[in-house]
Amino acid sequence: MALIQCNFYSDTLGLSTSMHVILPQQTHNQIGMENVTGQGLHPTLYLLHGLSDDDSIWLRRTSIERYVANLGIAVVMPQVHRSFYTDMADGGQYWKFISEELPALARSFFPLSHKREDNFVAGLSMGGYGAFKLALRKPEQYAAAASLSGALDMTAHMGRNASSALQQAELQRIFGPQVAGTENDLIHLLKESQANQGPQPLLYQCCGTEDFLYEDNQSFRQACAESDLQLTYEEEPGEHEWGYWDKKIQDVLKWLPLRERE
Repeated sequence: MALIQCNFYSDTLGLSTSMHVILPQQTHNQIGMENVTGQGLHPTLYLLHGLSDDDSIWLRRTSIERYVANLGIAVVMPQVHRSFYTDMADGGQYWKFISEELPALARSFFPLSHKREDNFVAGLSMGGYGAFKLALRKPEQYAAAASLSGALDMTAHMGRNASSALQQAELQRIFGPQVAGTENDLIHLLKESQANQGPQPLLYQCCGTEDFLYEDNQSFRQACAESDLQLTYEEEPGEHEWGYWDKKIQDVLKWLPLRERE
């Protein structure tokens, strides 16, 4: 595998930012690794970080590079700070960045496939929210999305989990005065998806039963059961921590609908 730290300028954000990228590499004698790659442009997993993390965190807390080595896929891990992957009420246009500019830039820098069936998105916590928002608002771009311990019911989350005045103020700066019924409300997006006549993404959701976001996940699961979307749901004992996510990202990679490549 090739691991690249890519620093670049974002016109959308008006600042310099970064992403880490894993690219497939065919090797024959690397000890302890079975690296493979297909012909042509690479299938791509956009892997999103959580609220307190950055674009290096998946590499530092898991063995993601080793886990994808024999899959022949690229992994793009962008930096979005504490934005909730949202065009902030008081801040940067991080939704436009993650949904439009970043994929276009990544494909201009690296040999990544633009085909829907080759593009996937996953994330943890805030990144799980971002992954499902990308899949539900851009179903023509992503074949599958996975949330690990995601903040999936943001309307309830702003009241239930934002316990301090400081946390409430931060969420107000991100989302403004209301989330319910907007394009930042995943439950609302699930209902809107019923009117979509095009392809729908496959969804994978998991959360530990001791996680403080467990209720958020149950709300989303119930709403998804009332929709036509295909959801794979898993739960087991676990908290909001990297031991759980390191294990579950391996399950996500096994679940991804990767096409056989020459």
